[in-house]
Amino acid sequence: MAVMINDDCIACGACDAECPNNAIYSAGDAYVIGGQEFPTLNEEHTYIVPDKCTECIGFNDEPQCIPACPTDAIVKDPERVETHEVLMARKEHLDTVGR
Repeated sequence: MAVMINDDCIACGACDAECPNNAIYSAGDAYVIGGQEFPTLNEEHTYIVPDKCTECIGFNDEPQCIPACPTDAIVKDPERVETHEVLMARKEHLDTVGR
């Protein structure tokens, strides 16, 4: 399961440095996967790109952004329930194509 940032986000940037996959972007910013740029996913607040989020699998035992958030705006995404194997495969894919 990827994590997501909800509307409680205050765009403080506390979570940015915690993401080993560079999956966290500021509101309105385009995101990049493998050198290819994609349009922003959120114009209102900081967001996490689900296709880059591995819940820190392969780096840490649990997501590092959640405890870094001072507002509890980062939560598990109920729309993206994924197994450990899927998350590890995503990490390996990002290792290959670039974050």
